[in-house]
Amino acid sequence: MEGQEGFAFEATSTVLALALIVSAGAGFLCWTAWRRSGFHRGTGWLEALRWVLLTLVMATLCQPEWVGIRSAARVAPLVVLWDRSASMEISDVLEGLPSGSTPVSRAEAIEPLAAETAWAAAAENDRAVVIESFSSRLDVPEEGTDLDDALDRVLEKYAHLRGLVLLTDGAWNVGDSPAQAATRLKTRAVPVFAVGVGSPTPLPDLALERLVAPTFAVVGKPLRIPFEVRSSLGQDRELTAVLSVAGQGVANQSVLVPAMGTAQSGVSWTPTEVGDFSLTLEIDRDPADRVADNNAITVPVAVRKEELKVLVIESYPRWEYRYLRNALERDPGVQVTCLLFHPDLPALGGGRSYIDKFPDSAALNGFDVVFLGDVGLGEDGLSQEQALNLKRLISSQASGMVFLPGRLGRQRSLAAGPLAELYPVVDDPASPRGRGSRQQAQIRLTSLGESSLLTRLAETDRENAEIWRKLPGFYWHAGVQRAKRGGEVLGVHENATTSFGRVPIIVTGTYGAGKTLFMGVDCAWRWREGVEDRYHYRFWGQVARWMAYQRQKAQGRSMRLFASPDHPRVNERITLHANVLDALGDLLEAGKVTVDIAVPSGRTETVRLRPGRSGERGLFAGSFVPQESGNYVLTAESEGTGASVETTLSVQGYDRERQERLARFDVLEELVEIAGGEMVPLAAAGELPERLVALPEPESALHRIRIWAHPGWCAFLIFLMGVFWAGRKLNGTV
Repeated sequence: MEGQEGFAFEATSTVLALALIVSAGAGFLCWTAWRRSGFHRGTGWLEALRWVLLTLVMATLCQPEWVGIRSAARVAPLVVLWDRSASMEISDVLEGLPSGSTPVSRAEAIEPLAAETAWAAAAENDRAVVIESFSSRLDVPEEGTDLDDALDRVLEKYAHLRGLVLLTDGAWNVGDSPAQAATRLKTRAVPVFAVGVGSPTPLPDLALERLVAPTFAVVGKPLRIPFEVRSSLGQDRELTAVLSVAGQGVANQSVLVPAMGTAQSGVSWTPTEVGDFSLTLEIDRDPADRVADNNAITVPVAVRKEELKVLVIESYPRWEYRYLRNALERDPGVQVTCLLFHPDLPALGGGRSYIDKFPDSAALNGFDVVFLGDVGLGEDGLSQEQALNLKRLISSQASGMVFLPGRLGRQRSLAAGPLAELYPVVDDPASPRGRGSRQQAQIRLTSLGESSLLTRLAETDRENAEIWRKLPGFYWHAGVQRAKRGGEVLGVHENATTSFGRVPIIVTGTYGAGKTLFMGVDCAWRWREGVEDRYHYRFWGQVARWMAYQRQKAQGRSMRLFASPDHPRVNERITLHANVLDALGDLLEAGKVTVDIAVPSGRTETVRLRPGRSGERGLFAGSFVPQESGNYVLTAESEGTGASVETTLSVQGYDRERQERLARFDVLEELVEIAGGEMVPLAAAGELPERLVALPEPESALHRIRIWAHPGWCAFLIFLMGVFWAGRKLNGTV
């Protein structure tokens, strides 16, 4: 830069006059002091320094500035800023393509414009053209696109700009509005030429939005996999979803997708062998579907043999208990242990699968699910210590607890003990033993119940709803006011209500790392009427597996790793829990446990799990937030014991970059309107370099350095004051 430079003062004439008077008066007084000292040489230097200090202080009050007029060089650059964020990978560009062509990605569409050769015309006469990119991955991987920050970086990097060309879809999801950067561009007189890429309206599309598959399955047990299909077509479509394992189709399901809507359905598969498999669900490609990269989802599933350990605790052997026990005993994947607190018997135990005392803490740790019947605290029930051990089993080791209240009302005593926090409902004090009726009542599924795997008794939603309407009803239900906060109500009484709504019958909840279930009726055994075990057996088998799912997902001989939620989505926090056993088989309470997370894009993250809170014995916890969809490989290791376990976690859903699939041309139009410039269609972008040759050079700018406010100036004055003070001491002046 070249230009004229010099000093200038911003003070008024009054301040300048006052400064001159003070400086002159100070000079007279300093000369007088020197004369009185007999013109002592040291005193002369001190008085001269005093006068210089006072003069500089007065000059500072006059606000001195170094002012220069800088002229812009002819080579002030034209900056071409192109977007390489994840949203640019969406394939929805049809502009310039023949009719019927497959859309190309936004990144492919602007690729020719991101090359230096495309801007050769704009670089004539030695004019500089700088091509730069911005991306959601530059600083924080997959965090999001900050368009305002990208424009600010250009302004900070270049003092003068001939113009700015922006190649982007306009999508921004992090940081301030780009309108703020546009205002700063206008202040600098930098014109903006925005080339919008992408489709601002939905393309005709049928997309497989979500596939909810568990991370493991059991040999010989049917596995139902729900999925969701989204349509942006103007007509209803009936299509077929095909499930493939290792490239071979194993099941299919027809689904009717409404126009401009979504449809939910599910497909079932029964694995026949143990191993790790990749399941791929793919929907038909409709002739009107213009987007081909969202018709299939692949997820990993580990198939293994099942060994669930279930503990059933009851008081009287009522019908519900007897049929539940029989159903679980006939299940080949379940090992049942029963404890009967029968008040009329002299001792506990007796019979096949019965135990004669409550398990100690070490034995209790082996159970995956506990069914707690009409049992309370105190005599002929649980002790405080036993209830506390059950609480720790659920919260720290991801086991499940099923509450099955009965007509004796003994579970009401749990509200005053350690299990109170696990109980997912609030009892009705007016009905301590529940409510009976001569009229049969039905369970009505809520919207959550209709979509839950726990209450799935048929393959399709319609058949499932029909079965629940026809199941034999009940004549007694527990006295409940409402579900606790955080609980999910799957089924309610068809008639009975409280001030909070219909009486909850089936309620699920979570506590710590485990799950809880409340079943407020005691006649599910009646579901066998006319169909034997068909629905009764299936329901309780699903309950046992659903309650133990977290605990069973990833476990080795001496280590267990589980994550929640079960089916995470992008940008949703995932909580990791681990249990580690020491050499004696007891829970490890201290040590270093880490989880290495292999992200689908190839990088690796490490999460340190820390010991749980007080009362969560043997539990290590940590969390992370997935920023991209796909399959994550989690490997947990314990430094103290050397144990390790590995599992795969499927994260679905578009990340923040792909949630808003539509291009945001409105953002670009606002930016251009504020900063000044032009919105250029993609088809006309090839002519833009020649048009930019005529852009004027930036005007010369006035450059100021405020000396009076500069830190270096203040430091200089302080230094002189220090020299003056030290000189007085050396000269012997007081």
